[in-house]
Amino acid sequence: MVLGGAFSSSREEFSLQKILELANSYLENAYKSTDPETILALCHDAETSLSQAEEVANITGDESMNGLIATLYNGLGELLDRQGLRDEAAAFRKKFGKQGGAPLATLGIPVSQHERGSGTVTIPRDIFPRNVDLPTVDFQPPGSDARLVDTPQLACCLGLLQADCESSDILDLSTRNWLHVTKNEPDERERLMTLAADVIRAFKRSGFKDAKAVTEIVYLAPVLERDEFRHLIKEFYSGLDRPGLLDVHQLKGLAHLVQGARSGYLDADDIVKILDLLGTRLRNTQQQSTNHFYQLMAAVSHVLDAMAGAEIKDLDREMIHEPLSSHLDELKGSSDPYLAYQAFYAYQALLRVLDDETVWQATLRRTGKVVQGMSGLASGVKGLEVDRLVEGLMHIRRGLIASELIEIIKNTYYEVTSLAESGQGFLECLKEGISISRNYAWYPALRGADALIQDGQFAEFRKLVCEVPCRCDTAFQFGVCQRLGEVAGSSKWDPEVRGGAVTFLGEMYRNDTSWGHEAAVKQWILNILMELSSQSGGGMQEAGSLLQELQHDGNDKKQAFYRSCLENGPGIHRLRVALPTMASPSLLDRVQERSDVERQIRQLRKQRLKERKNAMYIQPQAIPDIRAHDDARFSLMDKVEQFLDSEQKVFLLLGESGAGKSTFNQELERHLWEAYKRNGVIPLYINLPTIDEPEHDMITKQLRKAEFTEPQIHEMKLLRRFTLICDGYDENRQIHNLYTSNRLNQPGEWNAKMVISCRNDYIETDYRHRFQPGDHFSRLQLGLFQEAVITPFSMDQIQEYITQYVTMYRPLWGAEEYKKALDLIPGLKELVTNPFLMWLSLEVLPRMVDPGQDLSTTHITRVALYDQFIEHWFERGKKRLGEENVGPIARAAFESLADDGFTQNGIDYLKRLSVAIYKEQDGHPIVSYSPHNDKGSWKTKFFSRKDKQLLREACPLVQSGNQHQFIHRSLLEYGMSLAVFDPQVWKAPMVPELALAQRGSASSMMSCDDPKEEASATVQQEPDLKSPLTWMYLTKEPYVLQFLEERVHQEPLFKEQLLDYIERSKGHKKWRIAASNSITILLRSGMQFNRADLRGIRIPRADLSNGMFESAQLQLADLRYADLRGTWLRHADLSNTEMAGVRLGESPHLEQDNRVMQCVYSPDGKAIVVVFFNHKTQIFSTSTWEVLWTLDNDMSEIPLISPNGDELAVCSTNSTVVQLWDLETRECRLIAHGHGDEVLRVVYSSKGDRLASISRDRTLKLWDLKTGDCLNTLNIHSSDMRCVVLSPNNRQLASGGHDCIVRLWDMEADECIHILIGHEYAVQNVVYSPLGDYVASAARSHTCLWNVVSGDCCLRIYHDNPSSGPLAYSPKGNQFACAKNDLVQLWGAETRNRLHLLTGHTDSVEKLVYSSQGDLVASSSCDRTVRIWDTETGGCLRTLTCDPHSVEGIAFSPNGDRIITTSAGRTVQQWDIGIRISRRYSSGHNLRVHMVQCSPKGDQFASCSDDTTARLWDVETGSCRRILRGHSKGIRCIAYSPQGDQIATGSLDKTIRLWDVETGTCSLKFTGHDGEVFKIAYSLQGDRIASCSEQMGRVWETGSGNRLRIMRDASTTFSDILYSPTENQVAIVGRATVRMCDVTTGLESYFGPSGEAKAMYSREGDQIIYVASRGGVGLWDINARKWRHSPTKETTDSITSVAYSPHNNHMATGHSGGTVRLWNATTGAWRRTLNGHTSSVKTVVYSAQGNLVVSASDDKSVRLWNAVSGRSRGVIQGIHDRIKDIAWAKTPIGDYVVAGCDDGVVGAWQIITDRNQCQVRMHWRTANGDLDVKDTSVQDVQGLSSLNERILRQLGAVGEPADPSDTDQMEVAMSPEASGPEDTSDGSDVESMDIADDGEDLTPPTVLGKRPLELEEEEEHEDVAKRRCSSQRGSEREPTREGRCMLL
Repeated sequence: MVLGGAFSSSREEFSLQKILELANSYLENAYKSTDPETILALCHDAETSLSQAEEVANITGDESMNGLIATLYNGLGELLDRQGLRDEAAAFRKKFGKQGGAPLATLGIPVSQHERGSGTVTIPRDIFPRNVDLPTVDFQPPGSDARLVDTPQLACCLGLLQADCESSDILDLSTRNWLHVTKNEPDERERLMTLAADVIRAFKRSGFKDAKAVTEIVYLAPVLERDEFRHLIKEFYSGLDRPGLLDVHQLKGLAHLVQGARSGYLDADDIVKILDLLGTRLRNTQQQSTNHFYQLMAAVSHVLDAMAGAEIKDLDREMIHEPLSSHLDELKGSSDPYLAYQAFYAYQALLRVLDDETVWQATLRRTGKVVQGMSGLASGVKGLEVDRLVEGLMHIRRGLIASELIEIIKNTYYEVTSLAESGQGFLECLKEGISISRNYAWYPALRGADALIQDGQFAEFRKLVCEVPCRCDTAFQFGVCQRLGEVAGSSKWDPEVRGGAVTFLGEMYRNDTSWGHEAAVKQWILNILMELSSQSGGGMQEAGSLLQELQHDGNDKKQAFYRSCLENGPGIHRLRVALPTMASPSLLDRVQERSDVERQIRQLRKQRLKERKNAMYIQPQAIPDIRAHDDARFSLMDKVEQFLDSEQKVFLLLGESGAGKSTFNQELERHLWEAYKRNGVIPLYINLPTIDEPEHDMITKQLRKAEFTEPQIHEMKLLRRFTLICDGYDENRQIHNLYTSNRLNQPGEWNAKMVISCRNDYIETDYRHRFQPGDHFSRLQLGLFQEAVITPFSMDQIQEYITQYVTMYRPLWGAEEYKKALDLIPGLKELVTNPFLMWLSLEVLPRMVDPGQDLSTTHITRVALYDQFIEHWFERGKKRLGEENVGPIARAAFESLADDGFTQNGIDYLKRLSVAIYKEQDGHPIVSYSPHNDKGSWKTKFFSRKDKQLLREACPLVQSGNQHQFIHRSLLEYGMSLAVFDPQVWKAPMVPELALAQRGSASSMMSCDDPKEEASATVQQEPDLKSPLTWMYLTKEPYVLQFLEERVHQEPLFKEQLLDYIERSKGHKKWRIAASNSITILLRSGMQFNRADLRGIRIPRADLSNGMFESAQLQLADLRYADLRGTWLRHADLSNTEMAGVRLGESPHLEQDNRVMQCVYSPDGKAIVVVFFNHKTQIFSTSTWEVLWTLDNDMSEIPLISPNGDELAVCSTNSTVVQLWDLETRECRLIAHGHGDEVLRVVYSSKGDRLASISRDRTLKLWDLKTGDCLNTLNIHSSDMRCVVLSPNNRQLASGGHDCIVRLWDMEADECIHILIGHEYAVQNVVYSPLGDYVASAARSHTCLWNVVSGDCCLRIYHDNPSSGPLAYSPKGNQFACAKNDLVQLWGAETRNRLHLLTGHTDSVEKLVYSSQGDLVASSSCDRTVRIWDTETGGCLRTLTCDPHSVEGIAFSPNGDRIITTSAGRTVQQWDIGIRISRRYSSGHNLRVHMVQCSPKGDQFASCSDDTTARLWDVETGSCRRILRGHSKGIRCIAYSPQGDQIATGSLDKTIRLWDVETGTCSLKFTGHDGEVFKIAYSLQGDRIASCSEQMGRVWETGSGNRLRIMRDASTTFSDILYSPTENQVAIVGRATVRMCDVTTGLESYFGPSGEAKAMYSREGDQIIYVASRGGVGLWDINARKWRHSPTKETTDSITSVAYSPHNNHMATGHSGGTVRLWNATTGAWRRTLNGHTSSVKTVVYSAQGNLVVSASDDKSVRLWNAVSGRSRGVIQGIHDRIKDIAWAKTPIGDYVVAGCDDGVVGAWQIITDRNQCQVRMHWRTANGDLDVKDTSVQDVQGLSSLNERILRQLGAVGEPADPSDTDQMEVAMSPEASGPEDTSDGSDVESMDIADDGEDLTPPTVLGKRPLELEEEEEHEDVAKRRCSSQRGSEREPTREGRCMLL
């Protein structure tokens, strides 16, 4: 296409003969001329031709022309002689002599010669005398986030950041400072890069890309990131690829981009594509202007330059190389010399780009140095050396000439000289003597010149131009002139350089001797000067002056030529002297004018990262939910990251106060901000208490706080995604679902995921509906919700925290001192598992512990830490303020505070502020204070600059804008508790300031023992009516209560005050709120009110949950709206008590006349559908048990509620139709006909739009529920079908039947895809996994798990006895449950391993069902119980004992907090299981208790449990002294050392641990057992222990932990291990033998008949008492090794336990038949059998005196027997679960029986004996969550709702309450339903209630939790109450201290 053949003379035409003819013609013309200059020019041309002739002759080996060449050289010499150049002539004659040439006359040529082209040219020294520094840019560094002036400034910024020039001297100081700062600010770097990217996007979006826009992009292109640069190249490429006129601006821009591309930014493919495009445009631009050709040629040249410099190889010769070559060749006929030159240059570049021709590649391999030289010259690197460049050009020349591949080299390289100017134009010269198909040296020389100019090496440039061998080539001179003109016209160079370039052009024009006579070159110089002179600026005046001077230069011809050029003007081809100016406004201006969301986001990011800089952080661990075991721990951050990568939407983070929720949330925000990328997901931390009404527009409000504008917020709402990190859901008492109320992820709303945190204590049982997406109980949204609970610190985390703290803060103590304190101070390790308490401890421990103090005797509590921390904080504040330089007024105020007690004033300020926040803001922790708006308000007292400023500055508060809050919410709660009871206020210290230095009494902090403090006397004061106890209910403030609970334990005075409040409430109503709070606090502290005189107390709204009130006198008490959930009220008297709105936490039983077949919950959980055996169906409300609807129909199977809850599908007995009933209209809307026999079962699809029915006609039909049409009919089994289920996606169906086969059906293809064969009995049940990838089936023989794709059986679980056990699949899909007899097994769906074996039922399991969340599984058994199991740990969370009949059905409510059971006894029972399961009891076990043992000292006993803890209990008070934590699995056995100072525990984790009884610390850990350790025995001295697992016994030293002996027997199973009283022997009891091992020698012996047995040593240790499992008692003589008395078979009942009398040789055994047998241990003779138990006796023990035998049975009773007569002395009943172990405790006060049960309950019953009388009283017990009102009197109870009355009656209460009709009317007026939130089932949701004191009924407040008013009953009601009190107590009186709550 383009270039044509302007230079198309082929190499073949230039034979040696023609070259010599050309040289001869030059000489002839020279001899004819008379002009000296012309003669010299012709001589120069002749010399050039002769040089080329010599080279050709040498290459071809043609010697025939040598003589002629020599002759011509001689002629040149003669001609030069004539001109007076004798030296030059002599040189040619010398050549003539070597060649043996003939005289010149023989050729007819005059004798004269002159050589040009060799050597160097000398030019004036003032032209480029030196190299110059690169031009500096006028760069003003922008400020951080400041607006940029223009695009060059932006380009400079990015260029400086990319270059490593921070220490470069070329930068001024301000620029270096800016560079240093910006390199360390990622946000600012990101902003600048974002601006550049936005400019590029604006350019792409613009329709017309003019020169100014292109200029702006060209500035930015070199500093773009690689991806952005490549996108930009594509944009220009696309713009040029469009049809139509050539876009010259984009073409120039593309050329600039290619030329300035950084290394690696353009691939070979990119350049080839661009080149191909330009070639195409060349072909299609023939009809356009010459300027277009010129611009295209310039662009092609730049691209080819880039290809040559990048060493692009293997260019497709056929597709690109040759076509482009031909296009360039087409320019041969062009009349434009500039276009011809540009084509010539482009072709030279093309020749440097290697094509894929093999011969060419081979040639270049042989001349590799040449190739490297070319590419090196063309690359333009910094520091180019001119000498090496010239030398390289010479090597190129010689290397190519010397090549052996003559033919190829002829086609690749010829160096020719230009022709003399002889009237021919530039084009004629090219046509005659130049071929563009050759590689010329001037091309790399020009590339080298470019490199020198770019680096400012102008002196080297001058040297290069003057010395290169091709300096006389016309093309080279053309290129040099062009470069000089561009330098002269560029404003970036200083005037001296620009003037030098002009002078250089003048020298080339004037000095024809050095530079020749080429007219085109001269004209090009004049054109350049004319263009320069027409411009303004430095260098332009010199051009005009030079232009005037040149008009007189040379002879007439040259002057005429000059005038002709000026007349024609400078031409159309302009220099590239400067880029066009940029538009105003520029693209950058337009970008910066837009709403810069990203800039604001960067500022937010910078601020948040700065706030979290250098913060302490320990990676927290978490568990899946509040019921999960610690074994399920995982990394919380990893789990949240998985959540963020998933499709889930809400992540709920739960944790105790101080657990680190906020710290984690802030760290998560920091982590997400650090990973943030432009336009990525925005992490938004929202402190919920700081947002007003976050349930509406929460994100918008937070963004406004962050100073985003409304347009920015609108843009982000439409375009951006967020990760919301919502902290403190509980702190502003939220009750809304913030996800749904903010309409997240709804069309047109915010696109966001939510991580939200909340305290454990704030949430109710049914809490998930407050957080999960979707509506309440929406099953479709469950997969979008996830939760986790932060676990306490592990020891590793504690150690890491200490290390970080010591490193960061450098406190008084070092890490080792802190670790020592944690190891030695009792209970401290447990405290500091809470991260905030950990921080408090590290802050104050050095103050609390005196040097040399015995740490093991130091007692530190939670409240003591806060006491010390607050004092320490104010003392530091006092010191800081004292050192500050303040004005005289502030100084005087400070001194006044200091004199008055600064710390005391500060604490007083803290208390008053805490009280004000609770009183005025309902405990909302954020106080917003504005001096203008809040003037005169309560806030002024605390936050005014005038008042209390010093105290506020010293207080632990933080301020953000106008918002103030405590540094941690627990400090607010502590301040409130301190306002209730401050130990310092209630004491009269002798030295006030000294007392303040160490707060707390001796009992509250033993480390602060100060004689002066202890000398303080207690001040007796009356109760304070202004105390918060009197005006605020604390039931909703669990952490305030926790502080007060600890005060009760530490301060006896406080306990007395609380009891006083309770007593005073009997006499006057003004104390009722205080009494309510008091009893709540006392109950939380563990105090029990069994048999207490509480008659007439007023405690409305008290939290009595889990309280103990056995036999308590509560007549005439005010219990309105009290929380009685789980309260023990057995035998209590509630006569005439006010009980309106009480919360019982139970539901009444539904007792019917007909037997219940089955029942199910509605999807919303508000109703149940009950089907009776009389074919009647009824729907009941779960809150009131009212019948909502009755449907009489002959139903063969339970009706099914649709997934949407709007209809009911039923199939009737002997009916072939299916009926659909609309639950709203209660009408039958559809009857589906089609089956030929009775319809057995129906199944809904998950969407509720289809229904499958199964019939005895062995068909399954699929129905469309909209039309009623039968979609498919499947003949699925050859026998009666038993079960059918649809897959979750409704595409598949599984069926099972009597043919023992499971079939899988494709519902779309209507075909059976798998026949699963493997069962031997009828398939009873099939169930799909939640994902539908597996199906499980159950039959009598075994259970199978099948892969639905392959049909393979993945797992087969065999049953011990042929029975079809129940089967259930977890909604999580990770496990399934099946039952074998009385055992439940949980299996991993993916691992195929058994996860847990659940034991506890005593009869076969009939039903299994998972909760909707999959965290619970319920099993019902023929033992009449339902057990709730934790699927993570396998622990039994609760046992439900149903009526005497067997359980026939169970079902979870949709949210999993309730369960319904049906029984054969015509009863439906609803159980509120969530309350019991979710509540963590501070003093009780959560799971089964395995063993209890009393201390030898008698003051305490120990219990161990499956909850992995052992607990030490005070026998008298029931308080839990220590909790021993450390085992990873349940603890099976426990033993005290004989001295009582140490405890050993054995666990399922195969370890034994030794614990210090006083401190609770673990002193040793023994490992080595291969199974669970279930028995431990101490030696008599306590220096050794023996431990036992199933096949191993071990003996250890308790001091060193060394293992002394090991006993193994793989052939038997061990059941017990005994330590001999003589200490030299250990006996281990096996299934068939008793093995004895000498501890010293290791010798073993054994004895025993076959069969299981029990054994014990005699008191002297000389014999073993052996009790056969089903036989009598035998006595084995250890020394004689023989039987003294052989065991004889005495009973068929197996022995379950054995006990030895402490004072005589008697023993007792318990038996599985429910009997207890007494034996003579000396003779082995049976004495008597004790009958009374109705089930197996599990444990028997003797009393301390040996006069009583105590037995515990599975019938949930404990019986006391006379050890001599066998008479029953007493019975302990009312225990709710099976008793696992009992022990006798003897204390100085009395004797007790202690027991541990399956439900985790531990209790103590006092045994009072008086002669022959024996009385048993419950002394204390831990709560189990069950309400017990057995034999509780409710006679004339007032305000009791009919529903609650029904509950109490069913639970065993006695008496007749007041008229229910009156009660119901009263409760309507008083209950929260009147105007408050929706009530629970028992009408007890009273958290929003106020109790009025104005004679009106109780009415709810409008705001949740508002402090209540005083309670005032109506006068008439008050008089009645007084008369009742008077009748039972006598006259009204103010109570005395002696009259408080008398405990009987």
